[in-house]
Amino acid sequence: MTRVLDAPDRRDGRVYVLSGQIDLAVRVALATGRPLLLRGDPGSGKSSLAAYVARDRGWRYYEHVVTSRTQARDLLWTFDNVRRLADAEARRGRGAPLNDYDYTEPGVLWWAFARASALRRGAPDHVALAGAAVEQDAGTNAARSAEHAVVLIDEIDKADPDLPNGLLVPLGSNEFVVTETNTVIRSAARGEESEEAGTSRHLVIITTNEERALPQAFLRRCVVLWLKHPDEDGLKEIARSHLQTYDGEFTEDDKALAAAVAAEVIKVREAAGQQGLRPPSTAEYLDALRACRALHISVGGADWASLRGLTLVKPQQPEK
Repeated sequence: MTRVLDAPDRRDGRVYVLSGQIDLAVRVALATGRPLLLRGDPGSGKSSLAAYVARDRGWRYYEHVVTSRTQARDLLWTFDNVRRLADAEARRGRGAPLNDYDYTEPGVLWWAFARASALRRGAPDHVALAGAAVEQDAGTNAARSAEHAVVLIDEIDKADPDLPNGLLVPLGSNEFVVTETNTVIRSAARGEESEEAGTSRHLVIITTNEERALPQAFLRRCVVLWLKHPDEDGLKEIARSHLQTYDGEFTEDDKALAAAVAAEVIKVREAAGQQGLRPPSTAEYLDALRACRALHISVGGADWASLRGLTLVKPQQPEK
């Protein structure tokens, strides 16, 4: 049977092999109300944890992938000054004054802290809006807890230190003020109505690939977990979970192939460590496994060396 691969990097939260250490880190972050900062090499499973936790708990999910241009305020709200100025010029001398709420767009932390307020862009009930704010994954989130949310702030090290420094107060107090409308955005207090009494209503997961050092003040305010690449047994368990979930089966042949490819990944990883090169990630392991499975290539077979070079061994410079 031919299977169609709809997306190689799914972020649907359906699969994650949760170790005891990771589970404890999540629970500690919720118990303390602190963000969970995940550190480690690219491909070690940092970015996919948030969607899994959200799906597993039935909590709303939001994500923001940081770039070099991202500012701390982008995670809280943005205000479209350009559109407002154009509208003001077009309506000069006629009609009612512009409504600043209409030019306010909630960021991921606003959605997590106070969804009802975000939908109304922070406007009081008596204020008429041109339209409600558009929520990320609105259909999925509408079916999840209105009181709880998971936020992924991905690759925070891409931005300069002003971004994590700018998040210290909002993440510490769970509130901020939208300056253009003077609206206070505040997360609901922890209480007995939470499904885990005394724990936070939301979880903020932040990832870094260590491309840039993070401020010490920011690190002190996070629960920090280093994620390592899974060992051989861990890779085989990940393969089983992925194939069973997305392909509906994990046959004895699949099991043998997953073990053989996992052993090769360990060899490549050890060689990479000796040469100072980047080791293959879990995603690259799954790529090699799926390619072998779909193209009927066996480890050590005629095309294995080429497939290994295409998926697992990726030198930074071309060979001379």
